[in-house]
Amino acid sequence: MAIIDVVVPQLSESISEATLLEWKFKVGDAVSQDETLIEIETDKVVLEVPAPESGVITEIVEGDGSTVTSGQLLAKIDTEAKAAAAAPAAEAAPAPAAVPAAAPAPASASKGDIASPAASVILAEKGLKASDVAGTGRDGRVTKADAQAASAKPAAPKAAPAPAPAPIPMNLEGRPEQRVPMTRLRARIAERLLQSQQDNAILTTFNEVDMSAVIALRNQYKEKFEKEHGVKLGFMSFFVKAAVAALKRFPILNASVDGTDIIYHGYFDIGIAVSSPRGLVVPILRNADQLSLADIEKAIADFGVRAREGKLGLEDLTGGTFSISNGGVFGSMMSTPIINPPQSAILGIHATKERPVAINGKVEIRPINYLAMSYDHRIIDGREAVLGLVAMKEALEDPQRLLLDI
Repeated sequence: MAIIDVVVPQLSESISEATLLEWKFKVGDAVSQDETLIEIETDKVVLEVPAPESGVITEIVEGDGSTVTSGQLLAKIDTEAKAAAAAPAAEAAPAPAAVPAAAPAPASASKGDIASPAASVILAEKGLKASDVAGTGRDGRVTKADAQAASAKPAAPKAAPAPAPAPIPMNLEGRPEQRVPMTRLRARIAERLLQSQQDNAILTTFNEVDMSAVIALRNQYKEKFEKEHGVKLGFMSFFVKAAVAALKRFPILNASVDGTDIIYHGYFDIGIAVSSPRGLVVPILRNADQLSLADIEKAIADFGVRAREGKLGLEDLTGGTFSISNGGVFGSMMSTPIINPPQSAILGIHATKERPVAINGKVEIRPINYLAMSYDHRIIDGREAVLGLVAMKEALEDPQRLLLDI
């Protein structure tokens, strides 16, 4: 017998623990080398734990949902064993003998009238009930004298009951609730967003951009572009290029805060917000200033695929000097994006819609996109923020400048 251990892979220094999601095999199953045994969720990515060698799982030490750390033992594999044959199905247990239904309880014996026949006649004439009269006979029986005495008293008028309010129809059926714990990634996203709002003096500036020139350029070359580069020409590459152009002119937008220091970054690592089944992730487009439109489109397409498949690595999500969030793909018209710490600014782009605008004194219909840039007012003044957004607007409205780097 040759037993080998399956352990948690080495996590990054910024991650202290992770959560096991779901074992894909059970004890006794045969596995092949490099076959994924289980996925581990950190607060940034989901990691796969492959089988180090082929064999049979002899023990699972940590079950689904367990919290684990780097190097912790997860399971053991016997590399010389064979998969156990399926256990024969257990014989069906005999059905329990039917329990005879209990005999119905005998009806309680009648106690007879509590008023004498003569008293009953008098009470009926006066519209009284025997239960309303204190009987003096045997066992509290109401006698004729009791009935006569009760009927001689004037009946106290009964207060008319207040009319009941009309009930509001309410159907409380079919209203299920489900309580599920946040995933580690979702909890981390919530923590970082709250931290961003607490630690940064966030202010947002807005502008609108006429997308006519970008749309015309894209329509003119999109078929040749896709044929040449094997990827579709989208709009995100233009937004990335416009953002980089503005960051070069206003470096404070590309800076970050460290205590009482401002760190100016001499490179442009742009975070691209991507939606995944487990939540929003922001992979980093490294050295975006050195990438062509085709390079940017390929990288963003790759981010989207790997985000959906849970294949983004820690190195993809670490760092970044500026971020772009595209709520327009979901139909958003306007939003105030939240800064992604430790960055100091983020650009929010939205759905492009045709709107009437004034052009040289005339009203024309143009494709307009509203831009929103949130920034940390601790280090970025309104002047730099507004001018930076205007620079992005000007670059998008004259995209040839982006190609000529002017």
